[in-house]
Amino acid sequence: MVTLRTAFLLAVGTLVGFGAMLGGVEPWAVVTTILASVIVVVSIDLHLAVKPSLIKLRRAGDRTVRLGETATVELVVHNGDDSHGRLLVRDTWVPSAGASPFSHKVSLGSGERAALTTTLRATRRGDRPAVRVTIRSFGPMGLAFRQADQSPQWTLRVLPRFESRKYLPEKMAKLRQVEGLTAVRGRGQGTEFDTLREYVPGDDVRSIDWRATARRNDVMLRTWRPERSRRVVCVLDTGRTSAVRVGDEPRLDAAIDAALLLAAVAQEAGDQVDLLAADHQIRAAVSGVGGRNLLPRLVNALAPLHPDLVETDFEQIISEVLRRERKRSLVVIFTALEPGALGEGLLPILPKLVARHQVLVAAVHDPALQALATTPLDGADSAYSIAAGVRALAERRKISSALSRSGVDVLDCAADVFASQVTDAYLALKAAGRL
Repeated sequence: MVTLRTAFLLAVGTLVGFGAMLGGVEPWAVVTTILASVIVVVSIDLHLAVKPSLIKLRRAGDRTVRLGETATVELVVHNGDDSHGRLLVRDTWVPSAGASPFSHKVSLGSGERAALTTTLRATRRGDRPAVRVTIRSFGPMGLAFRQADQSPQWTLRVLPRFESRKYLPEKMAKLRQVEGLTAVRGRGQGTEFDTLREYVPGDDVRSIDWRATARRNDVMLRTWRPERSRRVVCVLDTGRTSAVRVGDEPRLDAAIDAALLLAAVAQEAGDQVDLLAADHQIRAAVSGVGGRNLLPRLVNALAPLHPDLVETDFEQIISEVLRRERKRSLVVIFTALEPGALGEGLLPILPKLVARHQVLVAAVHDPALQALATTPLDGADSAYSIAAGVRALAERRKISSALSRSGVDVLDCAADVFASQVTDAYLALKAAGRL
């Protein structure tokens, strides 16, 4: 293939040929000479260009990065030809990888290597693969080039932002208050014996230890603390309702952020955290992982999750939870308070789950509904908008009441405080001994 330099060379030849024709030279002879000369020169230049097949490529660099942060990947180019190479290398990634620069100019002698750095700032979670590398090899005069594609494999996994980690110090302080620094005065479900202390007015007399009182000649009281090694199951609905954008991100992203904060606090509390993400099929599952490996495993499992525009099969999800979790657990279902999805899919089978587990349904409140309901009345169009918003909010309250009557705790709050509120609900249940 030829470059613009070849066109410029033809233009110069045309001017020279035009002068020769004015001097009496035959036009056919001028055209033939010019074309033959250009073809010969271009052919020589093309022959001297390095063959792209002799250029060897390999990658090195970051494999993972958090959404919103920057990663770098190096493309190492090795000239395996005996001649000098003048190359234009275009490193192509999927658009959502945010790769720059688009191309690199490099000059390599025989056997030389060069490391070309591509900066990636992804705009979406998940796996962002490299597509191809296009190598354009120019001849010494820059009149012609050879071109070929290679595909050195590399995938950058973009992890969730986990912006809710800013709440961790606050939640850890609350956890210490719940677990150790302040004892639970009365015994309830989900509490275990902690220590003995002297009775003070206002304490629950049912917690008096009469044997210890007889030994010490003073009224002694048993204190209790929330049990450790309980189980928390995060169930993420990845069906069509999770694709609704709340603010700048899908509802699923808010659920992922909340699940990570909940898992971090529950792990610190000594509880076992499992994860299940599903719609009409299981998309991700993490179970039996503890310690420092928990959060990395959860983050990697959640990173490639994306909403699927299908109806969620809650019957399959509940059956899977019941099959996996034999012991009583806190099951947190991250979904949307939509009458169609929950009223027809979840409510009929919810008693099976509530009979064995403590259930919390957590949903992100869509501010667009409140905005519709509070639209200033100005003509027929605004009246329809207000009616639509009021009706949607009424249906959410109706489904929330139905869930509460079934023995389910319901959390419906804005996206900016969603993760914090979910973790607070967990801590409240733990403090009340309901886990």
